[in-house]
Amino acid sequence: MTTLHAGAAQTDITPAAGVQLAGDIGRYRPAKLVLDPLYARALALRDGERALAIIALDLCIVSKPQCRRIRALAAERHGIEPDALMIHATQTHTAPGLGHFMLDDDFPGIPEDYAWIRGGDPAYDELVIARALDALGQALAAMRPVQVGAGSGIEGRYAYNRRAVLRDGSIGMPWKGWQGGKLGPTDILYVEGPMDPEVGVLCLRGDDLHPVAMLLNYACHPVHVFPQPLVSADWPGAWCAAMRARFGGTPMVLNGCCGNINPWPPFDPAYTEDHRVMGQALAEMAGNVLAAMTCAPGTIDWRARRIHLPFRDFPAEEVARARAVIDAADGIPFTDDAHTAVSNEWMAAASYLSAYLQARREGTFEYEIQVMRIGDAAFVGLPGEPFIEAALWIKEASPTRWTYVVHMISQYVGYIPSREALRRGGHECATRYWAKLAPDALDIITAEATAMVRELFPLGE
Repeated sequence: MTTLHAGAAQTDITPAAGVQLAGDIGRYRPAKLVLDPLYARALALRDGERALAIIALDLCIVSKPQCRRIRALAAERHGIEPDALMIHATQTHTAPGLGHFMLDDDFPGIPEDYAWIRGGDPAYDELVIARALDALGQALAAMRPVQVGAGSGIEGRYAYNRRAVLRDGSIGMPWKGWQGGKLGPTDILYVEGPMDPEVGVLCLRGDDLHPVAMLLNYACHPVHVFPQPLVSADWPGAWCAAMRARFGGTPMVLNGCCGNINPWPPFDPAYTEDHRVMGQALAEMAGNVLAAMTCAPGTIDWRARRIHLPFRDFPAEEVARARAVIDAADGIPFTDDAHTAVSNEWMAAASYLSAYLQARREGTFEYEIQVMRIGDAAFVGLPGEPFIEAALWIKEASPTRWTYVVHMISQYVGYIPSREALRRGGHECATRYWAKLAPDALDIITAEATAMVRELFPLGE
C-alpha cells in the first residue's frame, strides 16, 4: 500500500476598497472596511500516481467559466486532472463572487459601469484565480506523509431552517432578532423542514502529530455580517481562524447544503448576532471530535459526473409579462439618484427572462457532481444551493459513516428546492435565474450522488 501524502496552504484574497460584495439582489454594495480577511485555501493529496485537490474560497459564488479556467491552469502547471479538483465557495455574503451569476450572459442592456447588477466584479477575478493557483502550488510543494482520521459531533444551536410556514399558508423567512414583541412571532405556524446538526471533521496528520490540514463541514448560510458593506468570511472564516490558532495546519471549511438554512433562530429573543461566537462554538466541537479521533493510513479516489437536468416550464404569458416590465422601463430603473439600487420588479422580470433565455439556449442544464474519497470519508460536491434535505438523504443512504456534503462547487446554479417546498413557493422557489430547475431536480441529483458514493465505498467493503 502506498503512503498518502498531503500538503496545504492558504493565500490572501481580501479585496480592495470598492470591489462589489455579492449576495444581494440589485444593490450596489462596494467593500468599505475589512472586518476579517478572505483566503483561498488549497489541499493537495497524492497516493502513488494519483492526485486530487480541493480549493476552498472565502467567496459568495464561483462561476463555471472561472472554475474551468482554474482547472485548466492547474492541469497545465501542476498536472491535476480537472475532474480531480474540487473548487468550492463557502458562500459568505460579505465577499465578492468569482464571475457573474445574477443575470444570464444573453441578457442585454447592462452597461459595463453597472456590471455589479450581474452579480460579479470582473476587476477582482484575476486576483482570485492567481492566488488560488498560488495556494495550490504551495500545497503541492509542501506535501509530506500523513495519516487520516474522520469523525463527527453534533451542534444544533447555530443553524435553523429558514422557511417558516405562516398562518395563511405562505412562506416567510425569519430575520435577525425576534419579530413580534413579547408574544413572539405569532404569524409563524411552524418551520417547514429540518436542519443538519452534524459537525464533520477530517484530519490529515503528519508524522510529528501536527495536522497538515483539516476539512471542516457544517451547513448554514454565512450571513451574520450581511448586509453590511464589510468584508468578512463570516462563520467559516471564524471557524478556520479558531482551529488554526489552536491546532495549526491549514483548516478548510466546506459548507454544506444550506439553501434553506440560516443562522438566525426564529424563536430565541435573546439571540445575539456574532459570526465569531458561531465559529468558536464549532471550533470547540471540532476540538472534541479531534480528541476522540483515531488516525490511520488511508487512500484516495474520486468520481466526477455531469448529468443533464430539465429546466422548469416557462409559460408564454409569464414570459410576455416579464418582457412588458423590461420594455416599459426603457433602461435600468434605479430607485435612487446615486444609481445604487434597482427596482425589485425590474430585477424579478430580468431574472425570469434570464432563466428563460438560458433554458432556450441550452435545452437542459449540465450539472456536475463530484465525490471524493479520503480515507474512510466521502465528500460529495454539489453545485448550487441544494436544500438540506439532499444532504440528509445522501447521508442516510451512504455506506460510509463519514459522509459530508459540500454545496456551491464548480458552477453557479441557484436554489435547488425539494418538491414539497416548491409547492409552497417562497423566495427560494419563485422562478428566477437563481431558481430555475424542474421540480424533480433534487431527487435526480441525490440519486446520482448516492450511486457515486456507493461506487467509491462498495457495500460490504
